[in-house]
This record gives sequence, C-alpha cells and structure tokens, in this order.
Amino acid sequence: MRNMLRSVAGLACALLASATWAQRVPAPAEFYFDADARTAAPVVAIAGDGDAVHGRLLQLVERNARNADQARAQLAQALMRSGRQDTGRALYDQLLASLAPRAPLRSAVHWNYGWDLYRDGQPGPALAQWVHALDGRLVKPSWAPPTLALALWRLDRRDEAKQWYAAAVRTEPRLWDDPARFPQLLPGWTDAERAVLAEVFAAWQADPPAWP
Repeated sequence: MRNMLRSVAGLACALLASATWAQRVPAPAEFYFDADARTAAPVVAIAGDGDAVHGRLLQLVERNARNADQARAQLAQALMRSGRQDTGRALYDQLLASLAPRAPLRSAVHWNYGWDLYRDGQPGPALAQWVHALDGRLVKPSWAPPTLALALWRLDRRDEAKQWYAAAVRTEPRLWDDPARFPQLLPGWTDAERAVLAEVFAAWQADPPAWP
C-alpha cells in the first residue's frame, strides 16, 4: 500500500509543473436553477473516516474493484485533508485521466477536487476544477454562481466575481440579497469562505452589473 501511495505522490510535481491556472471562465447564464445533487456531494465508497477506512479504500483501489473509482476519489480527499496534499492531488489527477469524458462520476470528482484545492490555499486550480465540472453539461447548477464568484474574488478577478454573484441574485433574488442568509444557503462552507462571499456581495450591491 505504501509503495502505491509513494508512486502516486511522485507524479504530483510533474503534474503541477505542467499546469497553468489562467483559467478561462465562461460568461454566466441568466439563471441557475438546477440542484445538480449528483455533482455537489462527497463521493463515498465506504462510509466513515480514519485509518481503517482509508486502508479499505486503498485495498479497493489496488484490487481494481467495482467501485474503485469512488474509492480513489474518497481516498484522494482524505489524503488532502490529512496533510498529504501532493499524494491526494496526484490520485485525483490519475482518476480524472482514467474517467471517460462523459463518465457520470466526473463532475462530482471535479467539484470535490475543487474544494480540496481551494481549502489547500489554491483558488486558481480550484477554479479550473469547478469550470471543468460545468464544461459541456446542459444543467445550470445552483452551486455554480456563488462558488465561482468565491474563487474569482480570491484571484482578484473582481468584475467576473460580481457577474457570477449577479447570476445567483437573478436566479433567487429573495435569497441572495442578504449575507445573513449565507449560513442557511451555504451550510458546507466555512465562516471564512462565507466572509469572502460577503465581500463579493458588497461589491455587487455597490455596483450591480447589467444583464446581459
């Protein structure tokens, strides 16, 4: 097991060295009503956490079991959240390279990878993953406007962040017109993340962009 993780970790530097994060973001659509629950949720092969669960996940990956893709995604997240970011990133990248372009799991992996990168202090790579989670799909997911606004604001792409926040307001004007509702609307976000979005809200409120 350790040898496999060591091999995966060895790929991380090369993958990161070849990546560029001047991410092009599509212009926001008018409305984003779709729940997209399959994407905006953790990927879980085995319920629970801790070393015993991580060991069982690794066994599934090594045996190429039926749910090995879900196990890779869950293990990659566990590695990143336990301080082994390079290994987690490499495992995520291996999984994405192996998935078919329209694999049902792909958008969820991109969404989760984006959050793990953002919380590792990498809003640029996080934004890239979230854009991939949208790419080529017909849905207009409700998670997209606030999430992309968050990353864009952190990257000092303020006008784009306001445009994406405006899409949230157009979609649900009675929900997104007051940051006091953020804990209810964004229960999985941290206080710091909601505080960043409150800055986007303030900028939007001061100078709301026109549509289209």
